[in-house]
Amino acid sequence: MMGWGWSWRLRCCGHHAASLAGIRGVHGGSGGGWAGAIGGRAAAAGKVHCSLLKPMFLRNSVSAHLCRPQSRLLHSSLVACCYSKTNSEAKYKDPFKLGSNDLKNLYEDIKKELFITTQELKEMCEYYFDGKGKALRPMLVVLMARACNIHHNNCRDMHPAQRSIAVIAEMIHTASLVHDDVIDGSNSRRGKKTVNQIWGERKAVLAGDYILSAASVALARVGNATVISVLSQVIEDLVRGEFLQLGSKENENERFAHYLEKTFKKTASLIANSCKAVSILACPDPKVHEIAYQYGKNIGIAFQLIDDVLDFTSCADQLGKPAAADLKLGLATGPVLFACQQFPELNALIMRRFSLAGDVERAWQYVRQVRYHYCGDPAWGLQTKWGDTY
Repeated sequence: MMGWGWSWRLRCCGHHAASLAGIRGVHGGSGGGWAGAIGGRAAAAGKVHCSLLKPMFLRNSVSAHLCRPQSRLLHSSLVACCYSKTNSEAKYKDPFKLGSNDLKNLYEDIKKELFITTQELKEMCEYYFDGKGKALRPMLVVLMARACNIHHNNCRDMHPAQRSIAVIAEMIHTASLVHDDVIDGSNSRRGKKTVNQIWGERKAVLAGDYILSAASVALARVGNATVISVLSQVIEDLVRGEFLQLGSKENENERFAHYLEKTFKKTASLIANSCKAVSILACPDPKVHEIAYQYGKNIGIAFQLIDDVLDFTSCADQLGKPAAADLKLGLATGPVLFACQQFPELNALIMRRFSLAGDVERAWQYVRQVRYHYCGDPAWGLQTKWGDTY
């Protein structure tokens, strides 16, 4: 079976501190080639000479006939991602290592923001801030901040307010996880019991609310009205995205547009607006702000696409949550929507949200058997056909 990896390169005035490579799905699973092309949309915004986003697909030596999308969808083994170089001297590192100094004591700083005297509430709020998360959002934020700082004034230092955005982004994300688990009735996350499973739904809702309120207080202390407005949009998008997830569309094109809009609001908006926020703190150039936003938007959508694929290609131990969880919740994600193009009988299952006995198993098998008709990557087909609809 072929192996796929993907990387993003952000080049800013010749400085490569913000190189991103091999971002994979949950708990080490490889997302494959699904999502890389989605990120290419940001390249279109990168006409400003100082910033360039370029998606690069890295494949093992395989015969051309193995490069069909189905192979990528079904692939679930780990991929050792390599790094492209813009010149012979460039050395690329793990993006998490590049941002490690800026992310030192991240969770300790979050816990300081969650100043709580009630022991039970303290335990609930700090439950996911145990250092075992990926910290993807803070990592993207600090690397974007450094890239923008170097671009604007050739400064390698990070402003404290930019570091605060990284903290706030992780807090908002975690609060949304707590609330999502209550809405979905989830029992496990990151390989352990959820907050609602341990303390009950009512207390879990309050814990999520408290984390969100603490993040709002921290955001107010940043003291920049534009940044506050940008990140406040994230909270609105999270709620709207959750409502979108509750519904579906009958028409195929509308269904894909609905899926993309939901994905943006629930996942990508936080990354996009956090990247935009640190760019605003770095420089006054609106073109840079838009590039940062588009970068975060496309990374966020790509990340969620990979996560949706992993629901079909990884086991529960790899995911840290039950496999086929989305199907069991009645959700038709990207892989199901693509499969529906080859197996129209999936339409009935989607419309009744996989509610009848055997629906989940049937949908699972259809996705596993699917043959895509796109010449390139399936995510590119999704991006080019429906990418401007949200």
